[in-house]
Amino acid sequence: MTRSARAFWLRSPGQGEIRDVDLPDPAEGEVLVRSLWSGVSRGTETLVFRGGVPESQYAAMRAPFQEGDFPGPVKYGYLNVGLVEQGPAHLAGRTVFCLYPHQTRYVVPAAAVTPVPDDVPAERAVLAGTVETAVNALWDAAPLVGDRIAVVGGGMVGCSVAALLARFPGVRVQLVDADPGRAKVAEALGVDFASPEDALGECDLVVHASATEQGLARSLELLTAEGTVVELSWYGDRRVSLPLGEAFHSRRLVVRSSQVGTVSPARRTSRTYADRLALALDLLADPALDALVTGECAFGELPDVLPRLASGEIPALCHRVRYEDPA
Repeated sequence: MTRSARAFWLRSPGQGEIRDVDLPDPAEGEVLVRSLWSGVSRGTETLVFRGGVPESQYAAMRAPFQEGDFPGPVKYGYLNVGLVEQGPAHLAGRTVFCLYPHQTRYVVPAAAVTPVPDDVPAERAVLAGTVETAVNALWDAAPLVGDRIAVVGGGMVGCSVAALLARFPGVRVQLVDADPGRAKVAEALGVDFASPEDALGECDLVVHASATEQGLARSLELLTAEGTVVELSWYGDRRVSLPLGEAFHSRRLVVRSSQVGTVSPARRTSRTYADRLALALDLLADPALDALVTGECAFGELPDVLPRLASGEIPALCHRVRYEDPA
């Protein structure tokens, strides 16, 4: 027996469409999930939508349930929350998170879904993948009590990092962004806000997530001697220049990367991918994280909405997609 579903595909860079797909019945050890919500991360997904994935990174950038290949046609996405309609008894009827693209229904191995805690609303749970990135970043960064910290770049990832840092005792956390509108988001998350020009310096740690070379250069300027920039931005096919002359060596500054594709070396022997995602979902019990959802549309509107997200016409952190007609 097969059943129908609908999926969003990138037909070619800048052009999206809704396609009909057929789904088989779930086999033993699989689940059939009806999507309730999905999320568009304006950073990575719009870069994919523009065709900005460099050929050398085609394999590394594959999403877990991606179909097709870059630059297109490709079905891409990784923030999905749905209801298990068929599957093992411990999952049937549960709301789950899955790293699945935008699709009304789908069949995946049961091990690929994570139950959403009862105290986390399904519509907030779409943030789990991004909060998981923030968890991994902070495992890499290892902030200490009393640290002076800046998060440069108030996008979805940067704001998620700032939200988690707000819980650390005794730290000075400042969200730095060129858009003054991010001040309201910072306030909701419980951290200070500054423009790049007014940001406080002498930072022990700077987390950079603006995906601009200006932001990365400013991050270096904000460090105290022997401070560290943890780089979360992914630049796709763009080259980035850095001022590694001047005082970079004399102040013994550090730039290190962090990427969610692997569990941080600091926790690799004691935590699994499943542990990390479950922790991210637990952290989403905090209603302050609702500030990261800044827009919403129906699933059928995605072909019109994604070009506007990619161009910046719709300013967004996480843009949430609702599935009103899951047939």
